[in-house]
Amino acid sequence: MTVIDISPSVMQFLLAFIVVAPLLGALAALLPAPPGLKGKNPDQAVLRHGVTVTGAVLVAAIALAAGFDHDLPATMQATTDISWIPALDVRIHLGIDGISLPLLVLTALLTFLCALYSYFKLPAGPSPKAFVALVLVLESGTLATFAVLDLLLFFLAFEMVLIPMYFLINRWGGDQRQAAAWKFILYTLLGSVVMLLGLLLIGLKSGTFDMVALATDNGRGLTTSVQVIAVLAIGLGLAVKTPMWPLHTWLPDAHTAAPTVGSVLLAGVLLKMGTYGFVRILLPVAPDGMRTFAPYLAAFAVVGIVYGSLACLALARTGAKGDLKRLIAYSSVGHMGFVLLGIATMTPTGVNGALFANIAHGLITGLLFFLVGAIKDRYGTADLDTLAGATGAALYGRAPRLGALLAFAAVASLGLPGLAGFWGEMLTLFGAYSPAEGLSRPAFRTFMAIGAFGTLLTAAYMLIVVRRVCMGEHAPHSRLSPDEHAPRTADGSPQSGAAGSPSSGSTGPRTATTPQLADIHPYEAAAWTPLAALTVVAGLWPAVLLGLTDPAVQQLLAGGKS
Repeated sequence: MTVIDISPSVMQFLLAFIVVAPLLGALAALLPAPPGLKGKNPDQAVLRHGVTVTGAVLVAAIALAAGFDHDLPATMQATTDISWIPALDVRIHLGIDGISLPLLVLTALLTFLCALYSYFKLPAGPSPKAFVALVLVLESGTLATFAVLDLLLFFLAFEMVLIPMYFLINRWGGDQRQAAAWKFILYTLLGSVVMLLGLLLIGLKSGTFDMVALATDNGRGLTTSVQVIAVLAIGLGLAVKTPMWPLHTWLPDAHTAAPTVGSVLLAGVLLKMGTYGFVRILLPVAPDGMRTFAPYLAAFAVVGIVYGSLACLALARTGAKGDLKRLIAYSSVGHMGFVLLGIATMTPTGVNGALFANIAHGLITGLLFFLVGAIKDRYGTADLDTLAGATGAALYGRAPRLGALLAFAAVASLGLPGLAGFWGEMLTLFGAYSPAEGLSRPAFRTFMAIGAFGTLLTAAYMLIVVRRVCMGEHAPHSRLSPDEHAPRTADGSPQSGAAGSPSSGSTGPRTATTPQLADIHPYEAAAWTPLAALTVVAGLWPAVLLGLTDPAVQQLLAGGKS
């Protein structure tokens, strides 16, 4: 069943366009704007170019999803298979199934929303041309990671995103941006070197780098020792990108220093590349090796869940001078722990939960970073103590729509039933209750209990953040001036003759004021509404996503057999 009947050749073109168009758009962004397209100034022209290119990629991704045959989500569709390096049997092999399609659409959506947001709120830094070009290269590499079906191409796409993100943090970031950017690049490059050795080992020992053929073979062409070494090497590189505790230490610094759109893309799509690699490569290609390391992966995952939550609680406490962006970054360590726990169960239930949690985390945490960036722009800080106390009035009283949306994103992040964050966590815990054959059931039930405790800690720190930022008390005797209590006209000025207005004859002393903050701007509403809406849709109708992933997961775990 397809929403729109699209021919296979057009589907091939759409997938190739989605991967290549951002790269071509990045090159075009560096060229002078054609006459008649400069707008008010060259900077506006290049920012509009970024919105146009990412918008076209999003439309193509939606068309690809509409033309996707939902009756055959386990079958690779829109495939292109062209020989590239015959000596190494490396092929330009592209294709999508029910596992990669949601991640492809999520990447296209988040990048478009970031480009739209940046058109109105460009982060301080060097040339907008370079900014737009880097975002487009980042989008191309991420989309290619989810679309390629060759191990070496996967590695190239995986590495392609590192340099753009490094420069986005280093040149457009905030305090300590250079140290954070170096930490990010060194951690991820070191993990990638080890991962490349594991990919080469699989390709050379099996005689092919084709991911579809390797998944169908299901490790039968690889000895157990080769699989164990490959999982250790590849898993290390993927774990750094995920990030798994204790390889996570680059993430809080990178998020804290990155500009708003950098944090959105880093949390929303780049972290998903690591977990996607576990599902697409290690689970089907080296199942015996995964079975050896699954208990250790699950143990590290649940430690990450609890550690991330405790770190957030420490940052959220009064007097800790915790940074709100840093807190959301540590929350990602916990949420990605649930994804890794689901993968470690090696069951359809757990892996489906991991894939669902991937998408939910991209939507919710992307929205949270947008909101924290907006709060920082308004207050001039993301320090929780300052937001909760020294500013006078709480967010509900100063910018009620912004406060309400922050509270919505927080309860979605803590896994409230009916919103997207709930289903992924629940399914991963169900998967841990009954892991795959050969895995220790008592051990995984212990991991399930620890993970469930982590959900309580998540609820605790998220509710503390909402209480402190949104629900703080006004200062005694109110710092609001009489003008702010007076009835106002449509343009916001005090009505003539109103108590406290200039014409009321009041001559009494005026108190210090706590001015109202700007509430949600139209461009912010345009960038944030799709994420909030999809969070609700995914929470109320999880079958839409699970219907895509489940058949593909069943086939991957069965070694290409349905």
